[in-house]
Amino acid sequence: MSDLFEKDRSAEREQFRQDYYREQQALAQEKSRKSRTWMITALVIGGLIVILGGCSVSSYNGLVKNRETVRTQWSQVENVMQRRADLIPNLVNTVKGVTKQELAVFSQIAAARSRLLNPTASPEERVQANAEIETALPQLRRQMLLLVEQYPELRSNETFNRLMDELAGSENRIAVARRDYIQAVQTYNVATSQFPTVIAARLFGFAPEQDYFKAAEGAKEAPKVQF
Repeated sequence: MSDLFEKDRSAEREQFRQDYYREQQALAQEKSRKSRTWMITALVIGGLIVILGGCSVSSYNGLVKNRETVRTQWSQVENVMQRRADLIPNLVNTVKGVTKQELAVFSQIAAARSRLLNPTASPEERVQANAEIETALPQLRRQMLLLVEQYPELRSNETFNRLMDELAGSENRIAVARRDYIQAVQTYNVATSQFPTVIAARLFGFAPEQDYFKAAEGAKEAPKVQF
């Protein structure tokens, strides 16, 4: 009887050890599985952070570049507008030096030029003043042609001819600068509204730029001067 009892107890202890071993093995496997899961999750999250961070930096740098391009192109527009505005008085003075005549349209151009060159003028005001100058230029040219017919010596005046050529060249440069500026604004504004750069734009405060020429369409309706 005692031997049978000892065998039963030995079997129970062996069964307990096997059950304990299997339980510990299952716990170890579960712990290992959870550890791998956390590691994979951490790697995925870390990878996403790196990717998003890289995209944010790239988007931010692209937005900065586009915004600076807009500002550079606007500065170029201002430069060529002011250059033309400075040519007109020189041209008028050259004509007056030969003909001693006042040009009726020049008072309108002079007023617009003053607003254009005003250092406190807003971009919208500069565009409006430039539009008024553009409106008056055809009348100025007609007066110039009439004076050339009346005073043939103007044809041979080198300063007059040079200023007329520079005025025509300035108009071409303004057209090119204005086109480049409008394209730069469009590129920047598209970047601030397209995914994924729109996220960086809102995050870092990049607002759309205003197209001053489109905003001032009404400014082209300048008063007409009869002469």
